[in-house]
Amino acid sequence: MLLGGCASAPRPDRQPAHAPLTDEQSSDIAIHALGLVGTPYRWGGNTPDSGFDCSGLIGYVYKSRAGVAPPRTVAQLTDFGRPVGEDDLRTGDLVIFGGGRAFHAGIFVGEGRFVHAPSSGGQVRLDRLNNPYWQRQAQSFRRP
Repeated sequence: MLLGGCASAPRPDRQPAHAPLTDEQSSDIAIHALGLVGTPYRWGGNTPDSGFDCSGLIGYVYKSRAGVAPPRTVAQLTDFGRPVGEDDLRTGDLVIFGGGRAFHAGIFVGEGRFVHAPSSGGQVRLDRLNNPYWQRQAQSFRRP
């Protein structure tokens, strides 16, 4: 008799495996994210019609352009995909802010820029990683 369940039982916090994104998918993700700049911010929002919060924006873009469903919360995104260094970033990679406790995320679109849905400002926007505010935050990068 096994106590505590079967070791091979699926864990609900794990996302299904998917093939690595192609360069074309990564580019499509970045282009689509850029096209959503100006969409209103809405906490819990995950469509252009309802507005977006940061993880809702990521989920919408990844699902519509690559058929990949990322985790819904920023905390869960910290384990999504694999880590990449800032020098290895490519379009479509995730930018996650916060050290031990992530608080915000966006989509890298190239040339040191990322698209995100910040609550301040009220809409999806394009920002630079070297913006003084974002530069002060711990940054990590993930490639789904």
